[in-house]
Amino acid sequence: MVTIVSEQIQSEPVCIVVGASHAGVNCAFELRKQGFSGRLVLIDADTHLPYHRPPLSKAFLNTPLDDAPAPLKAKSAYEQADIELFLGAMVTKVDAKENIVSFNKGGSGNAENGYSIKYTHLVFATGASPIIPSIPGLNVAENCLVMRNAKDALALKSLMHAKRENISNLNIVIVGAGYIGLEAAASLRKAGASVTVIEREERILARVASESVSNHVARIHQENGATILCQRNVSAVERDTDKGFQWIVCDNGERYRADAILLGVGVRVNSELAQEAGTSLHRGAISVNTHMQTSIKNIWAIGDCTSFTHPLYGENSHIESVQNALEQAKVAAKNIQQISVANAGDAAPLQNYKAIPWFWSDQYNMKLQMVGLPVNADCQVTRQESKEALSVWHFVQNKLVSVEAINSPKSYVLGGRAIDKNAFIDKSKLADPSQSLTDLL
Repeated sequence: MVTIVSEQIQSEPVCIVVGASHAGVNCAFELRKQGFSGRLVLIDADTHLPYHRPPLSKAFLNTPLDDAPAPLKAKSAYEQADIELFLGAMVTKVDAKENIVSFNKGGSGNAENGYSIKYTHLVFATGASPIIPSIPGLNVAENCLVMRNAKDALALKSLMHAKRENISNLNIVIVGAGYIGLEAAASLRKAGASVTVIEREERILARVASESVSNHVARIHQENGATILCQRNVSAVERDTDKGFQWIVCDNGERYRADAILLGVGVRVNSELAQEAGTSLHRGAISVNTHMQTSIKNIWAIGDCTSFTHPLYGENSHIESVQNALEQAKVAAKNIQQISVANAGDAAPLQNYKAIPWFWSDQYNMKLQMVGLPVNADCQVTRQESKEALSVWHFVQNKLVSVEAINSPKSYVLGGRAIDKNAFIDKSKLADPSQSLTDLL
């Protein structure tokens, strides 16, 4: 193995960031913005230049075939910021006692491409990986995609392009009616493909949205020609060798032709490296304090892989969103730089994470926005502004904790301000769309 160990460790800090999606990339650039002058290394297993992930299940599917995912930063930006970017690289070991990260560039079996770098600070921005359910026949299914990376999004776009002359005969089955699956369904229907969405719960978005929002979103999908099937479990993937067709089979005996299968049944946190390093976990996620530090003071974690304490939503909060990734990246970067400057971690005044989470989803002509989390909510008020616009306001007693808004940007913006200021809202007036939100808030 070729070993490269930083010899600058005695004179200047070295920060290694594992994971080059939104959290990792923004942490690296924020470190430079804050004045971090040490060596900065960014490692990711993906071979593509780090890219925006949310569009993969949305507008990207309807872009020209040769279009690549939009990069988070230009390649030249990494060079200008003196950030060492290792793509297609797998971290093989983290030695937290010696502060060394070992990784292989170009494949875990290639000893000629082995690296070991000594760090002052290590940041895990490892995100989460899609769950692949144990369904007979799924492991040999054709065009089985997860829509969480560039490779699968490009594969689906290529399939759509190949069928463009007769795309209505392209049958896509989406397993799981969460946001990513529904966003992909909307993009596919916009292109003209035949779409069937299969969900095991009683309604779509059952784990992440109120019933009012779920029902509204389901109606919009059905009006746009998508087939939504709830309370179904996929029991097998079968192939008709005579006709060359592939079928999704449900446990009630229903069969649906699937030229491609999109899986959106959830994710699992990528915490194996952190666990090996000896950091504490909570339900599989990496536990961090309000500064984004793990149980090992010079190891940090940010983004989808974390479990943290939020001032509004309590201990062991876990949020999977780009906004959360970006905000945690900023907090971690500022604190790493503060420690680097002070050279005495416990004595340095560190920043706390306290951002109010928000999320969005674009489907057809519908924009869904959410601010806050309905944690422990015991009351909700639905405000139906029109057939196409509504908002759902979640309260813990009289305290507003979350707002879901569909085609109602004012509800989203004013709701976020009310959560931040802990403003009192008259619930009876809130439910009346004739009452001005501006006057109420």
